[in-house]
Amino acid sequence: MFKYLFSKKRKNRDIDKFDIEIEDVEKILKTSYGILVDVRSPQEYEEGHMKGAILIPEYEINKKAKEMLPDKEKVVIVYCSSGVRSKKAKEKLKNMGYKYVYNLYNGYQNY
Repeated sequence: MFKYLFSKKRKNRDIDKFDIEIEDVEKILKTSYGILVDVRSPQEYEEGHMKGAILIPEYEINKKAKEMLPDKEKVVIVYCSSGVRSKKAKEKLKNMGYKYVYNLYNGYQNY
């Protein structure tokens, strides 16, 4: 459904099909299709975050996602510092029934 928004060629071969690069994030956020979720701690979020990102720490995904992300059909892009917590959050959201969940490859450190 949203494949046309993603880069045709991946820069890195070890990137998972549910990992996306910053260029793709920017394309999606220019549309009304996506929501950006920072899964780092509140302190990390306060120190700096991507424009437009909402905060749902990875350890609170199971409690807060239903309320803060009511549309399970919307594209959800999760990120953390390096990609470890956001991969966990991505899996949790997919298990909760969210259809289009993507992880920012290599996280906020490269933003």
